[in-house]
Amino acid sequence: AAAAALGLLPLGKTQSPESLLDIAARKVAEKWPFQRVEERFERIPEPVQRRIVYWSFPRSEREICMYSSFNTGAEDPTAAPGGAAA
Repeated sequence: AAAAALGLLPLGKTQSPESLLDIAARKVAEKWPFQRVEERFERIPEPVQRRIVYWSFPRSEREICMYSSFNTGAEDPTAAPGGAAA
């Protein structure tokens, strides 16, 4: 946004500021799991829920790989998540 204000972006390439909804949803998603948000508040408008869920997912490929390689810590590789045998 500062680059646009200084005229450093090419003509026709302006950026609009982030909405207050997105800023707030991102901050909530960074701090609390969505399940906790649902438990704490009775009524959450659907657009707000959607944005919190959107920001709850990882953004970079590295983070996606890290979270998708789920490790239960179980020594037996045939054990199901939660320690129960498959």
